[in-house]
Amino acid sequence: MSDFVFLLRSSETDFQEAMGTPERAQKSLEAWLAWIGQLESAGHLQSPGLPLERSGKSVRGKDLEVTDGPFAEAKDMVLGFIVIRARDLDDAVRIAKGCPIVLGGGAVEVRPVMPGPTG
Repeated sequence: MSDFVFLLRSSETDFQEAMGTPERAQKSLEAWLAWIGQLESAGHLQSPGLPLERSGKSVRGKDLEVTDGPFAEAKDMVLGFIVIRARDLDDAVRIAKGCPIVLGGGAVEVRPVMPGPTG
């Protein structure tokens, strides 16, 4: 078994569609809690992660250029992350297909976690 980070991505339009009213926000929260519960019951949940604010800064390059986020050049933004445990990348992708953000039009970027140094 290996660990994988799910970077949860969505466009502003899809985010507003899911969260734009109290009723839709409640429905989204219920879907997330159910999915996280399923991951935990199946032994896949390593960390429920955290949601991220939709603002921020980016520091890049040797000149340490600072720009505002969430990165206007991107079609979508990272809204949060979770860490799961799966047999392999294919299994992690299978798990990601049930994520509420995907079902709402967003995306899950599945990234294997590199093993740390042993010692």
